[in-house]
Amino acid sequence: MTTSEQVLTGERADLLATLGRHRGLLRQTVDGLTDEQVAQRTTVSELCLGGLIKHVAIVEQRWMRFAVGGAEAMQAEPIDWVGQFRMQPGETLAGLLDEFARVAAETDELIATLDLDTSHPLPEAPWFEPGACWSTRRVVLHLIAETSQHAGHADILREAIDGRKTMG
Repeated sequence: MTTSEQVLTGERADLLATLGRHRGLLRQTVDGLTDEQVAQRTTVSELCLGGLIKHVAIVEQRWMRFAVGGAEAMQAEPIDWVGQFRMQPGETLAGLLDEFARVAAETDELIATLDLDTSHPLPEAPWFEPGACWSTRRVVLHLIAETSQHAGHADILREAIDGRKTMG
C-alpha cells in the first residue's frame, strides 16, 4: 500500500503535509519558465532555479538514505558539490521536476513507514556536532527546513527573471 492509498493521521500526516507544501512552493517558482530561464543565473551567486530543484532532490534523497541506513548509506554515492546547483548540458526543467517528484514519492513512502524514533550517528563533518545522532523525525524536520529555505532562494531568483513572486 502506498501513501496515496493510506490515510495518514497525526504526526506523519503533519510532516508530509508540511514537506509537501514547501515542495509545492519550490515547484511553483518555475511555473511557466523555459529551460533557458531556469538555467539562468539571476544574481551574483552560482544559483539557478533548475539547480535549486536538482539540489533539493539530491539532498532529500541522501537524507532519506541516512534515515534508512545511517551515514554509510548516505555517503554510498559520491556527490558533485558544485554541479548539483547547476543545470548541466542536456538537463531540462521537465526532467528535473520528474526526478524531484520521484524522490518526493520515495520519501513520502518512507516517512509513512519508518520508525520516526530510529536514530543514526551523523556523518563526520565540520558542520555536525561530533558524536551526534539524528532520528528519522529530525531528518524529516531538516528536509522541511532545507526545502523551505531553498523555496525562498528560488523566489528571489524568479523575481529577478520576470518580477513574478511565488510568496507574497
